[in-house]
Amino acid sequence: MSETHESAPATPVFSVRNLWKVFGPKAHRVPGDKELAGLSAAELTKRTGCTAAVRDVSFDVRKGEVFVVMGLSGSGKSTLVRCLTRLIEPTAGVLEMDGEDVRAMDKHRLRELRRHRTAMVFQNFGLLPHRTVTDNVAYGLEIQGMSKQERRAKGTEMVEKVGLEGLGDRRPVQLSGGQQQRVGLARALAVDPEVLLFDEPFSALDPLIRRDMQEEVIRLHREEGRTMIFITHDLSEALRLGDRILLMRDGEIVQLGTPEEIVANPADDYVRDFVRDVPREQVISVRRAMRPAEKADGDNGAELSPDTLVSDAIEAVARSGENLRVVDDGRTIGVIDHACLLNVVAGIDGDDDGEGDPGKDKEVAAV
Repeated sequence: MSETHESAPATPVFSVRNLWKVFGPKAHRVPGDKELAGLSAAELTKRTGCTAAVRDVSFDVRKGEVFVVMGLSGSGKSTLVRCLTRLIEPTAGVLEMDGEDVRAMDKHRLRELRRHRTAMVFQNFGLLPHRTVTDNVAYGLEIQGMSKQERRAKGTEMVEKVGLEGLGDRRPVQLSGGQQQRVGLARALAVDPEVLLFDEPFSALDPLIRRDMQEEVIRLHREEGRTMIFITHDLSEALRLGDRILLMRDGEIVQLGTPEEIVANPADDYVRDFVRDVPREQVISVRRAMRPAEKADGDNGAELSPDTLVSDAIEAVARSGENLRVVDDGRTIGVIDHACLLNVVAGIDGDDDGEGDPGKDKEVAAV
């Protein structure tokens, strides 16, 4: 029997293969020269005067996921997200959106991609001070040529969606920093993009406001399921928001995986140092922490789903005073006891099933 369309893997929203962005004289020579491409950042600059901001990066962004790109200042994360829509022109590599070659797009197709298919939320709110909140939100629709009545109606709808109901007639100067960033988010949502791109949008906000905005992103994603690419240097933000996290250093991918994979199995000492202070029990699930079930455990008692966080399992075990069964699709696949929970908190992994293996994480980056 021939394979059906239903079994075929979905086309990634963004597919990136061997992407380079090199700044400097004769930058195009670097990706194609094995010797130059293999030099460290300092050696490359000394020898050629070039800086490789993005070095041979490959990954896919799946439809409906929150894909976080994380790294310290100078890691290449902001350059990378700007390459996706060619706000910065890549030097080499393959870049596709929904299977279409972005690097081959003419000005018309590229303009359509930036105005209709993607929208970016920046750290700098970039609001127009002489316009009201609603008119700021509707600005992208005005650029698209939508009538005033239609765009104001859409703008009002988006203002309410991001929790600014009743503030549509105010000017940006009358808003707090968090409210201004909500306007920026509403402006991006107004054009109904397939993908929302966030470039460290909350880094200038106070901690409490920043947390509120993170909650807003989580809420919007839960309600709409829109694909999001989120750039941040903050690990706690990455772990909180991301379905998968791509961690960069010196323009290269260090590790790509789920928050649980990265915390439980860091690929190297650099990642290990990054996640050292993360409360593991708030990231790792009982699927990874459980031990095999034994006859003595029986088939009765409280149950947990495999995706339950260890922090929640600790509370459940403390409340019941008993071991808990991990049940998937009606079948007991493991048991959680005090020792399992303590191992996670202490950083002792009992996982030997290959899930989250750092070698596999690196393979994912090239898939």
